[in-house]
Amino acid sequence: MRIISQSEIRELNISPVNCIEWVRESFSLKERAQLPAKISLHPQGNDFFNTMPCQLPAPDNYFGVKIVHRIKGATPALGSDLLLYDSQSGTLLAMLDADWITTMRTGAVATLAIQTFRKSDTKRYGFLGLGNTGRATMLCLLESEPDIMHDVMLLRYKDQAELFIERFKEYSNVSFTICDDAKEIISQSDVIVSCITEASGLICEDDSLYKEGCLVIPVHTRGFQNCDLFFDKVFADDTAHVCGFKYFDRFKQFGEIQDVLAGKIKGRESDKERILSYNIGLGLHDVLYASKIYKILKEYSNEIKIIRETDKFWI
Repeated sequence: MRIISQSEIRELNISPVNCIEWVRESFSLKERAQLPAKISLHPQGNDFFNTMPCQLPAPDNYFGVKIVHRIKGATPALGSDLLLYDSQSGTLLAMLDADWITTMRTGAVATLAIQTFRKSDTKRYGFLGLGNTGRATMLCLLESEPDIMHDVMLLRYKDQAELFIERFKEYSNVSFTICDDAKEIISQSDVIVSCITEASGLICEDDSLYKEGCLVIPVHTRGFQNCDLFFDKVFADDTAHVCGFKYFDRFKQFGEIQDVLAGKIKGRESDKERILSYNIGLGLHDVLYASKIYKILKEYSNEIKIIRETDKFWI
C-alpha cells in the first residue's frame, strides 16, 4: 500500500486547467459509475463526518472512499483522507491525504458550472467566503480564461480579502473591489460564488436584488434558500444531494449538470434566466483524481507492506 501525502501531490504541479478537465471527465462517467449518496454524521453541533464511496466504471478498476470532516476549532477545520482499492482483487492500493484533492476539485466544479451556466454578457463576479475553496475557484477561472478580464467583488471578512488580492496580484486578467455588504455584491454581480461555510439565515432576503440573468453558485449550500423558490432553473451535481432540500418540490425546473454537459437537457436558454447551481461534491471526482494521482506516484511514494493471511482461517 502506498502512502501519498499532500506535499507529494502538490509537487506534481497539476494545473487548474487539468483539474477542470478531470472534473468534466468524471461527470462523463457518472451514469456508469456506482455512486451512492454520501453518508453524513454529526458528532456535535455543526461538525460532520461525510463518507463518500465510488466505484469507477470499467476499464478503470478502482474503488475509493473518501472521509471528509469539519470540526470547529480544529486546525485546519476541514480535513479529508481517501482509500483507493483495486476493485478486481480487493487490494488496498493507497491512502491519500485528500485535502488538496477536495479543494481543487471543488474549485474546478464551481468553475465548470460558471462556464456552463453564466449569461453571455457576464462582466462582474461576486465572491463571498475567501478561504481555500474560494481561492481554488478563482485560480481555476483565471487560469482557464487567460484572455478574459474578470471584474471581481470580494466580501470583506477579517483580512481575507486583502490576502486574496495579494494571492492573485500577478494575474493581469482580474481586477478586485472589496465590499462590506453582501447585498451590494449580490445586486451588482452577474455570477455570485458563495464559499461561506456557515450561515444562520439568508444571505440576502430581498429577492429583487438578484439581477435578471444572474447565476448563483452556493458551494456550501447555505444562505440561498429563498432563491430555490423564484429562480428559473436549479441544477445540481446529483439529485440525491438536493432532493431532501425543503423546497426541492417547488423548484421551477431542475436538472443535473452532467446531463447539460452531455447535451441531454438544456442549460441556460436565455440571458434573462436566473440560475442556481448546487455542486455539493461527488466522491466520483475524488476517486477519479486519486486514481490519476496514484498512477503517477505509485512508483515513488512511500510503501507500507501489509501482511495478510492468504489461507482460509478459522476462529
